Amino acid sequence: MKNSDILTGKRIVLGVTGSIACYKAVDLSSKLTQLGALVDVILTQSAQEFVSPLTFRSLTHRSVITDLFDPESENPVEHIALAKEADAILVAPATANIIAKISHGFADETLSATILATESPILLAPAMENQMWKNTVTESNIKKLTSRGMAIVGPSNGRLASGGFGEGRLAPVEDIIENLINILSHEKDLSGKHIVVSAGGTQEPLDPVRVITNHSSGKQGYAIAQAALDRGARVTLVTAPTSLTFPSGAKVISIKTAREMLSAITDAINDKGDVLIMAAAVADWESQNTANEKIKKKVNQETMTIQLKKTPDILKSISSLPIIKIGFAAETEDLLSNARSKLKEKALDMIVANDVSSSDAGFGVNNNRVTILNKNGDTIKLPLLSKLDVAHNIIDALLKIS
Repeated sequence: MKNSDILTGKRIVLGVTGSIACYKAVDLSSKLTQLGALVDVILTQSAQEFVSPLTFRSLTHRSVITDLFDPESENPVEHIALAKEADAILVAPATANIIAKISHGFADETLSATILATESPILLAPAMENQMWKNTVTESNIKKLTSRGMAIVGPSNGRLASGGFGEGRLAPVEDIIENLINILSHEKDLSGKHIVVSAGGTQEPLDPVRVITNHSSGKQGYAIAQAALDRGARVTLVTAPTSLTFPSGAKVISIKTAREMLSAITDAINDKGDVLIMAAAVADWESQNTANEKIKKKVNQETMTIQLKKTPDILKSISSLPIIKIGFAAETEDLLSNARSKLKEKALDMIVANDVSSSDAGFGVNNNRVTILNKNGDTIKLPLLSKLDVAHNIIDALLKIS
């Protein structure tokens, strides 16, 4: 894991609350300890119904806090000591109950009291039933917490404890650790900035059931939005349809076509936008005449001709707007030559070039291998990295030219 040594010697308070996902917190505490972190576990009363303090003590080799008023504790105000000494506080799993308590400032047990007393960064990894996660109360609480600078990772889609499927599973342990590393690695160097990010592949309708689209999953754009949020930015994400979970804290505008994306991006830029990062794969062509009814296959028909016209060129359309513009060049040949041409042709400040013909990077996978070029002639070639790490490298390069 890249930069995992950032955890060496770091004091991490791991809050574990009453969810069936507690068993994953055991693995999480073990992996954090293996990476060199000093892990102080706080178990809420409900968490102890699922897992014992001894389990965590055996893995972290440190005492486990279970009671705000522990007469055996060496420190009578242990939550205050933890709050001051922690490099970060991680709550995993974070139930709807603890999220509600934190958002309203409750401090009636050790974990919520420690969070209320700390100035350290806080990362929450929610886990709950889909209906609870989608409830407007939980959504409001999450929005309140992210507005205060707390980071959220997950939840993921998948099978839930009830036997149903949906969004509510605890994020993978590796993703939680990666987000924690990124929080510890970066200052809030985008504070006060409004970053507009586009993501996904647009869909241009041929008729009510068919579209022209591409293989973009939106993962790189979503990772950029998350990285910008982690670094303190106000983020607007303009996204084509994907199966991804919206980054908590971002303003999300869902669109389908290139024309809708252009309109949404223009509105977002006019809302005091500072930077546009155009990670979306925008269709170059749309139907000349979109059919109002499904196009039917005729008897003995072997071919069909569809007249296409160009879609709006979003980057060219906004070239005169006073904003830093970063584009992407997804290519299958002549990568750097095509990227440099696009950088100049579209008056960009920076471009991110990636070879989408590679099987281990690009569309649909979790990693990317890119080269960053800017208008000053600088070139940064990155190795194969996770898309979140690529996102942070893009932001690092942005800060050098802004």
